[in-house]
Amino acid sequence: MASFREAIKNVTPDPVWRAASTTCYAIQRALMWPAASFHPLRRSSIQQLAEMKDSQRGQRCFIIGNGPSLKKTDLSRLRGESTFGTNRIYLMFRELDFTTTYYLSVNSLVIEQCADDIRCLPIPKFLSWRSRHLIQPTDDTVFLHTTYSGPIFAGDARGRLWEGATVTYVALQLAYHIGFEQVILIGVDHSYSAEGRPNTTVTSQGEDPNHFSAQYFGKGFRWQLPDLATSEKGYRMARDAYAHDGRQVLDATVGGMLTVFPKVDYESLF
Repeated sequence: MASFREAIKNVTPDPVWRAASTTCYAIQRALMWPAASFHPLRRSSIQQLAEMKDSQRGQRCFIIGNGPSLKKTDLSRLRGESTFGTNRIYLMFRELDFTTTYYLSVNSLVIEQCADDIRCLPIPKFLSWRSRHLIQPTDDTVFLHTTYSGPIFAGDARGRLWEGATVTYVALQLAYHIGFEQVILIGVDHSYSAEGRPNTTVTSQGEDPNHFSAQYFGKGFRWQLPDLATSEKGYRMARDAYAHDGRQVLDATVGGMLTVFPKVDYESLF
């Protein structure tokens, strides 16, 4: 089914594809809503999210992207800080000798291929609701109702969260929900060597040059090409939402290409 969808997408003009996709996703959101609101697993997740709401008000946190710049960043500085790690960040946990405070993944391809690794993580795990059938949840698993369409910035993570074509945008909404006043991005390089139509599913043919580890999306791993324009749209929404509430998002990525958030020198933060 996925390959058929990709084949149709590749021969369809972009404006027509976007219009059809918007309609299709709106229908999917409507169909998903009852289970995403009332299923026992979601009810449990909503309760856990209610307990977290504003629990870290006034504090700061770091959202760690997975770009190559992490290799130029002294991550030992983050020991004792509140941190969000995403997707395959756990590949560096042994080297760091500590884990992130929270783990987040909303990409079904990542969750499907890495379910065993994710499930074993000894930290709170936030995963997309639509991927619930791909992984057996643990007691510290929280399912988020994330969607591909319907751009919003949600200050309350108990409802629907727009993905904004990047897990980092979901992390920004989750950090806001938990109450963090200052959020600092690192490893969000916002730059990829891969070329092709955004969101197209591809299979890696060799080592991964786009992340901190060559094995991150290594040979044989299925992943989706980035949609940087949609990500920037989400980042601008996050920046404005934080500012409206007197909060702040800073970008301390070493050499990052993202220009939406104010830049800050990483070492100056400690």
